[in-house]
Amino acid sequence: MPSETSDLVILYHRQPYEEVEQEDGRVILRENTSPNGIVPTLKSFFGRAEQGSWVAWKLADDLAKPEFERVVTIEDSFGSYRVSRLPLTAAQVKSFYHVTSKEAFWPILHSFKERYNYDPVDWPTFREVNWAFAEAAANEAAPGASVWVHDYNLWLAPGYIRQLRPDVKISFYHHTPFPAADMFNVLPWRREIVESLLSCDIVGFHIPRYVENFVAVVKSLLDVTIQRQEKVPEDWINEGTALNERTQVTEIAYEGRRIAVSASPVGVNVGYIEDQAASDETEERLTRIREEIGEGRLILSVGRTDYTKGGIEQLESFGRVLRDNPELRGKIRLMHVSVAANRNMTAYEEIQNELEQAAGRINGAYGSFHWQPISLISRAIPFTELVAYYRAADIAWITPLADGMNLVCKEFCAARADGDGVLVLSEFAGAAVDLAPAVMTNPFSHRSMDSAILQALNMEEEERRGRMAELRARVRRHDLTAWAEAQTALFRNAEAHHQSAA
Repeated sequence: MPSETSDLVILYHRQPYEEVEQEDGRVILRENTSPNGIVPTLKSFFGRAEQGSWVAWKLADDLAKPEFERVVTIEDSFGSYRVSRLPLTAAQVKSFYHVTSKEAFWPILHSFKERYNYDPVDWPTFREVNWAFAEAAANEAAPGASVWVHDYNLWLAPGYIRQLRPDVKISFYHHTPFPAADMFNVLPWRREIVESLLSCDIVGFHIPRYVENFVAVVKSLLDVTIQRQEKVPEDWINEGTALNERTQVTEIAYEGRRIAVSASPVGVNVGYIEDQAASDETEERLTRIREEIGEGRLILSVGRTDYTKGGIEQLESFGRVLRDNPELRGKIRLMHVSVAANRNMTAYEEIQNELEQAAGRINGAYGSFHWQPISLISRAIPFTELVAYYRAADIAWITPLADGMNLVCKEFCAARADGDGVLVLSEFAGAAVDLAPAVMTNPFSHRSMDSAILQALNMEEEERRGRMAELRARVRRHDLTAWAEAQTALFRNAEAHHQSAA
């Protein structure tokens, strides 16, 4: 172990800062500009540890002699912490991340079996990369440390860490949906993945449905015992929505070990978003946006270019609404922001082309010299600018076909300190579980999609404000701080269990 070891080690595929190349060719490591998002949230846990380490990968031409320091010490607003950077070749990154994670795992996690592609997967490379993460974690961890592994591309890391360091506490958090057993078990590596996850002390998910799916998968593959089951909190029971659960397993046992399984939805940094929404800069942008819109009404949709996000279905719904309600032409506009997740992948390029064709057809059919129904934006909008659009929008239309959580809808609510605005939300987004006052819609149903956006457009102010007040209360109740406190409590429980077992 290195001379400096950490009592908290976080494994995440991204580095915890931005690399910025200077004019002279030097690369500086700059703190993330926005405190909103998962990376700054995870870094905030270092403030609760005596010493923290972060493990991530970094591109290298030569693994034996990478042109960077393997371990660096970072000092920023979160304090001082170490970053262990794993050199991976471009071929390894493509195999581990773009092929195995995105072409095999991603479609199964989101229940798109028809998009699953097993053929190009190089499983030995996936194991190799996960082993490298595990070795780095084992080297960084102090005796009895907490090791926190994030997301499905590191599924095998917990099992390897347990082999190398049986003394540490291991938690794994899924940032995606977790599918039902008949979907997950399409993966030929299912048992290896599940046995690795059962090496953890804690396995965490956003919502109870994903916990129940995980437990069903485990029971289908291994002999486990359900140790504890609890009622789901009342404010997470949203009658009639697709992801409803009434009870949830909270602890299972396997081969003499107890594993806590938890549901704790990731939230947003409400205070930061409210400060941004109230800033003079946002007010100036808001004035310009409203001048541009005029008396028309703005519908805002923000997401990634991905088949799981339902972008095509949404544009087609907007086209039908304009076709069937000619009185709305010239009076409403859809600003559809769809940013490519990875431009190098054919699947995403195809989706982008389909979006452009659909928007072009609708604009051609219903637009005029003075009015264009759809503004399709494919570039990332800076968050400070996006907050102004949140405030300007009459409706946020967030309709993924599947989504682990979805933070855009929560950001929209947090930004609406004016108390107005309508959220139309897919019942297949994890956020639908704790945002019941939204107008729910089923993106697989034409009638549901069309009627939901019309309901939002026709909603009276009193109802709009009543729904938004409750939405804002829920977003505040389940904000990033609440999520962080839930994770801290889980680690504390794991610590107490380790001490009692010793």
